[in-house]
Amino acid sequence: MNLHDDAYWMRLALEQAQAAAQAGEVPVGAVVVRAGQLVATGRNGPVAGHDPTAHAEIVALRAAAQQLGNYRLEDCTLYVTLEPCAMCSGAMLHARLPRVVFGAADAKTGVAGSVLNLFAQAQLNHHTQIQGGVLAQDCAQILGDFFRQRRRQRRAVALAAHPLRDDALRTPDARFAALPDWPWAAHYCSDLPALAGLRLHYLDEGAPHAPTAWLCLHGPQHWGYVYRHLVTALTALDQRVLVPDLIGFGRSDKPKKERWHTPQQHMQVWCEWIQRLGIARWVLVVESLGLYEAMLLSRQPVLQGCVGVLVLEAGPADPTLAAVWQAPFPDRGFAAGPRAWASMAQHSCGGAMDVAGLPVLYGQQRHSSRVKAAALAQQAMEYFGA
Repeated sequence: MNLHDDAYWMRLALEQAQAAAQAGEVPVGAVVVRAGQLVATGRNGPVAGHDPTAHAEIVALRAAAQQLGNYRLEDCTLYVTLEPCAMCSGAMLHARLPRVVFGAADAKTGVAGSVLNLFAQAQLNHHTQIQGGVLAQDCAQILGDFFRQRRRQRRAVALAAHPLRDDALRTPDARFAALPDWPWAAHYCSDLPALAGLRLHYLDEGAPHAPTAWLCLHGPQHWGYVYRHLVTALTALDQRVLVPDLIGFGRSDKPKKERWHTPQQHMQVWCEWIQRLGIARWVLVVESLGLYEAMLLSRQPVLQGCVGVLVLEAGPADPTLAAVWQAPFPDRGFAAGPRAWASMAQHSCGGAMDVAGLPVLYGQQRHSSRVKAAALAQQAMEYFGA
C-alpha cells in the first residue's frame, strides 16, 4: 500500500467523519479495506445509539466481520481519522488486523503512540503495524471545526438565558480554561432586581442543608478563585460554601462605567442574592474587613443571620498566580470594577471598627496551602459554632 492509496482511503474515512458531524456526533470516521476494495465503513454513533462502544472503528470492524463472515480480519487494513483509543485498539488486535492507519493524533486518549502505544507491547500475541499522520491536518481540522461550533452553540444558549447588557462586558470562558484546583460547576443568576439583567456568577458547593453557610467575598484585587483551598477544606467538613464573583469581577458581568460600583449598589445585589438562596445562618468570609464595614453596619434585616466574620489576613502575593488574577480582565475596559473598588478602599476604615458587635476571627494568609486551609476551616468551625 503506497501513500497515494493511504490518502485515498483516508478521504473516504473523512467522508464518514463529516456524516458523523452532521448527525451531531464527534466527527470520527473509519473504513476497512481488503485487497484494494472497500469492505465496510463506520462513523461515530455513541450519542444516537446510547452506546459507549459505538466508536467509528468498532462500527467499521463489526460491519467488516459481518461482510466477510469472520471476525478475524487478517488481510484487511483499517483507516480512521483519529488515533484509536484503548477500547478500539483492543478490538483491532483481537481482529488480527495487520495494519491500521490513522490521521490526527489524540493527545488525551490515543494509544497508538500519544498517551501510550498499546500496539508496541511485546507481550501481546498479535502485532499490528501502525501508520499515523495520513491527512493529519484535514482530520484535525474537522474535529476542531466541530468543537468550535459546539462552543459557539453553548455560548449562544448561555447568552440567550442571560443576555449581555449594552453597557457591560462579559469575559470569554476561554480566559478561565484549565484553572488549577478549580473543579466546581458555575452557577449564574441575572433576574435579581438590583442586577437589572447583569449576570452574577457564584459557586454553591458542599452540603446544601448544612445549618451554617460560609459566604466568601473576595477583595478588589481578586475574584472567587482566591478561596479555592478554603472551599475544598469546608466542603470536606460537610459545610455549605457560597462564593460569588462580585459584579465587575471574575466570571460576572462587568459594567463599563466605574460609577456603577458603589457600596450601596453592591450591597443591594449581595442582599438580594442571599435572600434568593434562603440563607438563614451564615459566616461572612472576607479578605479585607474595611471594604465590608458599610455593609455590616447598615444592619439591613438580611444581615441578621450573620453569626461572625472570618478575615483572611493579607499575605505576600504569589507571582505564579498573576495571570489568574488578570484572567477576568482582557483589557482596561473590563476593569472598571477594580478601579472603582481601589478608590473605595482609600476611604475605608481598614477594619478598625466593631463590626456591629459580631465576633471576628483573623485567619491565616489568604494564599495559604490546602493543608493550612484545612486547619483554618476546623478552627473557624469551632470558633463560630458551625
